[in-house]
Amino acid sequence: MKKLSVFLSGLFFVSTTALAFQNTEVDYNAVYKIKDEGLNNSQVMDIAWNLTDRIGPRLTGSSGLKNAYDWTSKEMKEWGLTNVKVEAWGEFGPGWDVKKSYLAMTAPYYQAIIGIPKAWTPGTNGLLSAEVVYVNIQNESDLAKYKGQLAGKVVMLPTTVEATTTFEADARRFTDEQLEDMTSARVSNGNSEFSANRVSDFRRSANLRNAAYQLFKDEGVAMVLATRRGGQGTFFTSNGARRDPDALPEMEIAPEHYNRMVRLAIKGEPVMVEADTKTEFQTKDLQGYNVLAEIEGTDPSLKDEVVMLGAHMDSWFAGTGATDNAAGSAVMMEVMRILKESNTPLKRTVRIALWSGEEQGLYGSRNYVQNTFMKNGAPNKAHEKFSAYYNMDNGTGAVRGIYLQSNEAVRPLFQEWFTAFEDMGANTVTIRNTGGTDHQAFDGIGLPGFQFIQDPIDYNTRTHHSNMDVFERLQAADLRKNAVIIATMVMQTANMDQKMPRKPKVFESGLNTNR
Repeated sequence: MKKLSVFLSGLFFVSTTALAFQNTEVDYNAVYKIKDEGLNNSQVMDIAWNLTDRIGPRLTGSSGLKNAYDWTSKEMKEWGLTNVKVEAWGEFGPGWDVKKSYLAMTAPYYQAIIGIPKAWTPGTNGLLSAEVVYVNIQNESDLAKYKGQLAGKVVMLPTTVEATTTFEADARRFTDEQLEDMTSARVSNGNSEFSANRVSDFRRSANLRNAAYQLFKDEGVAMVLATRRGGQGTFFTSNGARRDPDALPEMEIAPEHYNRMVRLAIKGEPVMVEADTKTEFQTKDLQGYNVLAEIEGTDPSLKDEVVMLGAHMDSWFAGTGATDNAAGSAVMMEVMRILKESNTPLKRTVRIALWSGEEQGLYGSRNYVQNTFMKNGAPNKAHEKFSAYYNMDNGTGAVRGIYLQSNEAVRPLFQEWFTAFEDMGANTVTIRNTGGTDHQAFDGIGLPGFQFIQDPIDYNTRTHHSNMDVFERLQAADLRKNAVIIATMVMQTANMDQKMPRKPKVFESGLNTNR
C-alpha cells in the first residue's frame, strides 16, 4: 500500500502539473514568421553541404571535426548569435584520420575492393602484397593449428554475412497505423531481451575474437580484413579500435567482396591482395570539444533561464556523416538562424550545442551536463534554471512527433503545439522513451530532454555508419520542415510562463514501466 500511495501521489503531481501548464497556447503570429523564414528562405541544405561535401568526415578528434568547429562557430557569429564558443568538455584521447586507403585482390585475378581502414588502426607503412589466409576458428583450441603459419599474411575470420537480394524497399516512412501504435504505452512482460544464453554466447564470441587477435599479433600478421552487415555496394563500419594501442592494420570491407575471397580460399584457390593505407593519429590536443552559441532572452525576469537544442556533429568516416548527423546539426543551426532572422520574441535564453564524442558514448553531452548543471554530484543553480532540451539524431526523415521520455506532464503541451503541424504529418505524441543519443544526458540528471520521432527513410538499411552516408541521402523537404517544427517548439518553450514540467521523483525509483 505504501508503494501504491507513492505512485498515486506521483500521478496526482503529474495531472495537476499538466493542468497548470495547459494555458500555453500556440503563438500563431510567431509560427507564421518561423514558417515564412524556414520554408521560403531556408539555408539548411547549404549548412549540410558545408558539413558533408566541403568539410567531410568528422570523427571525434579528427582534423575534419576541428574544421567543423571552426566553420560552425564562425557561421553562427556572422548570424549575430552571442556567447559563441568552442568549449572543452574533457579529455577524449588521440584523434585519428585516414590519409590513404587502397585495397585490391590481385589473384586469382584483379579486383578493386570496397573498404576503408578500421578506426584507430595503423596503416600498412607502404604497399603491402600478401597471401590471404582464411582462419576458420570455432573455439580457442582451433587457434593452435595456425601457429607459425601467419607471419606476413592477410587474415580473414569466419565472419561472412549474408548479402542476398532484398525485395523490400530500402527507404520507408511511418504509416498512420504505425504512428498510432506508438501512442500506446509499452509495458514490459518481464522477459529480458538479453537471456543468459545470449549473454553467454556474446561473451564466448568476444573471448574467441580477442584470443584470435592476440595470436595475430604474436604471429606478426600483416593485416586483418573484416566485414559486417551491408550489401549492394554498402558496407557498415564498426566502433573501431580506439582502446587498443597495439592494433594491427585492419580494413573493413563490403560483404560481397569479403565473401568472395572466403569462398575462393575455402575451395583451395590461392588468394592474394595488395594494400596501401596510411592513417594518422592526432596527439597534440587530446581534449574533446562542443560548439555552443546563444540567442539571449529578452524578459528581465526570465532571460537567465535556458532552453537548449542540439545535435551531435561528430560522425563516422566511411561516408561524410550526412544522416548521422550532419542532418541534425544542420537543422539545429537552421533553427537558430530562423529564430534570429525572423526576430521571433524569446523570453528565455536559447542555447544550441553541437556535440562531439556521441559515437563513442555521448561523451560531449554527458560531460557538458555534469560540468554545467551539477556540482559534487548534486544539482546546482543552473539545473534549477533550466527548462528543456530538444535533440535531433534519427537521420534525415521528417519529424512525425515526439517521445515524452515518460514525462506525462508535458503531454498536453506538445499535443497543443503540434496542432500547428498536423498538415505536415507531425502530431504523434508518445509516452515512450527512446535512447542512444544526447537527450539521455539531460534526462539522466532529471532535466527534460526530448528526441523527435522521425521517418526512418533508409537510415538503418543504407546510411547509418556506412560508406553511403553522403549528401545525396539527405531529404531536403524533410529537413526544412524539421527546422520549422523544432524552431516552433523551442519558441513556445522559451516563452512559457513557467519552465517545462519535470518528471516526478516516482519515475526515478524504478516504477516507470515505459521502456
